[in-house]
Amino acid sequence: MDDRGIDDRGNDSFEYMEDLKARTRAFAIRVFKLCRSLESDEQGRIVGRQLMRSASSVAANYRAVCRCRSHADFVAKLSIVVEEIDESAFWIEFVADIGLMKQDRVEGVLQEANELLAIFAKSQHTARRHAAGAK
Repeated sequence: MDDRGIDDRGNDSFEYMEDLKARTRAFAIRVFKLCRSLESDEQGRIVGRQLMRSASSVAANYRAVCRCRSHADFVAKLSIVVEEIDESAFWIEFVADIGLMKQDRVEGVLQEANELLAIFAKSQHTARRHAAGAK
């Protein structure tokens, strides 16, 4: 990354962060819309609440990541994002596993959850490696 915020592949870090903010927000919105289709029985309410909480937390906590003032704060907040997107993937899978929705109905949002998980887990790994190297 040079002093203009451009990495060695020519990516603008600010633009990348803004893209991920939009993507995590869109993910949360998709999950909320998906949860509207859940049955309003006790199972649907419990699972839907958990899924909406974790998905919205991904978007909110990624915004916090973008405002970090220290590397340690960045690593800590990014860890929360990784935990929440992983939990979201769990609940999406669970919705299909217990028959609240058909697998094909959750496939797209599950794919997005897994892609976001891969991005954030890789970022977390890199950030921890840089933190360890700075000591």
